[in-house]
Amino acid sequence: MIFDTDGVVTDTARVHAAWKHVFDDFLRGRSTPFDVRDDYLRHVDGRPRLDGIRTFLAPRGITLPEGASGDAPGAPTVHGLGLAKDALFVRQVTHDGVAAFPSTVALLHELRRRGCRTAVVSASRHCLLVVTSAGLTHLFDVVVDGNDSARLGLPGKPDPALFLEAARRLGVAEAEAAVVEDALPGVEARRRGAFGLVIGVDRSGSQTAELRRTGADVVVPDLDDLDVVGRVPVGLV
Repeated sequence: MIFDTDGVVTDTARVHAAWKHVFDDFLRGRSTPFDVRDDYLRHVDGRPRLDGIRTFLAPRGITLPEGASGDAPGAPTVHGLGLAKDALFVRQVTHDGVAAFPSTVALLHELRRRGCRTAVVSASRHCLLVVTSAGLTHLFDVVVDGNDSARLGLPGKPDPALFLEAARRLGVAEAEAAVVEDALPGVEARRRGAFGLVIGVDRSGSQTAELRRTGADVVVPDLDDLDVVGRVPVGLV
């Protein structure tokens, strides 16, 4: 099973707060503030950081110069806003830690007890920091993140490349892998990647229909609604 990170494994509250702080500072006097539920889900969630900035600003008629990785954090460029968000997010995670969803942790323990290999995927370069801060590294065989995306030239969601790389590292064909996602671009990646099963997670109850329409086979409000059956390794019965 391949898990998305933010919103599936870990609580997205800190990443929401970082995006809101950066976008609201930039938008002051230009447009309406960033909505941590609607704007995040529609424009940012599941996308690489810079793609999320472009996608969020486009409906507001705002186009920024791309800039470069050497821009000052907060500079009025795509890279500048991305660097400001990154710096704030890392400070928050380092200082306060990250909360994992108990239902996801329980599911991971049960899957591994039954012999299922697991991977965690994120477009963020900070995925390993987040998973480590949440104390979950021992529950994943594979981590595929934004660093891998940059190194291997993998496009972000809705392209299935990150999930396909996770399946490759797990040693399974995509048809033998299940994906757990809460973001519409991530569910769309399943449709393009021919994975065996996609489980949509809709904790807010606001996008169940859209998740199904985009390609989720099952949509649940929380992962404790799933029943796990199947093989248990010898010695663990």
